Amino acid sequence: MTKLPARSGNASVAAFLDKVASMPAVRAGGAVGRLVFAVDATASRQHAWDRACHLQAEMFLAARDLGGLAVQLAYWRGHGEFAATPFLTGAEELARRMSGVTVLGGMTQIGRALEHTLAETKRQRVNALVLVGDAFEEDVDAVCHLAGQLGLHGTPAFCFQEGNDRTAELGFRQVAKLSGGAWAPFDGSSADALRDLLRAVAVFAAGGRAALARLAGPGARRLAGQLPAPGR
Repeated sequence: MTKLPARSGNASVAAFLDKVASMPAVRAGGAVGRLVFAVDATASRQHAWDRACHLQAEMFLAARDLGGLAVQLAYWRGHGEFAATPFLTGAEELARRMSGVTVLGGMTQIGRALEHTLAETKRQRVNALVLVGDAFEEDVDAVCHLAGQLGLHGTPAFCFQEGNDRTAELGFRQVAKLSGGAWAPFDGSSADALRDLLRAVAVFAAGGRAALARLAGPGARRLAGQLPAPGR
């Protein structure tokens, strides 16, 4: 199995951080950004689930001064089980709901997470989808079709991959590209990488795509190179 370069995760995290550091608030009227936080809760994900549970408050804090954030937790596990909470505006309630979930072995349901997000954004705009996982076990063409539909509705998917699985990387990269989002790996042994990525996308959801596209700098260019050109 081909492993990713050790530096790639650090470079991707740095790209997000460079953008966050200088991102202006662009959402008018104090509107709350809406973000779907989709996390793999199959058996291999116990440690990552625990980390995400502890770090999710960072999203609310990061978006607080940019109009705020409403987060919907979605997860899959077991034999076809998929669940989603209402959109929540408080870290304590989201943490309470996450703490009540235990991981359970099963196949990935990334396509279902995209299908769910598509239905949500058709009802009311979802500003970003975050996907956190370590595997991609589905028909990539079917999942990519859904990713393309998300792109047409202006809902980019930010795919954060734990580990070095090459098949997962290829799948997540295509989902990110077709939806107008971005892909980044993170080191499963470090909570800091996932924390920084979640903060960054929360700011994106609250601050808007245009602000992200206008930023400069070497780290920002690495991420911006994955995003569609302005106006598309």
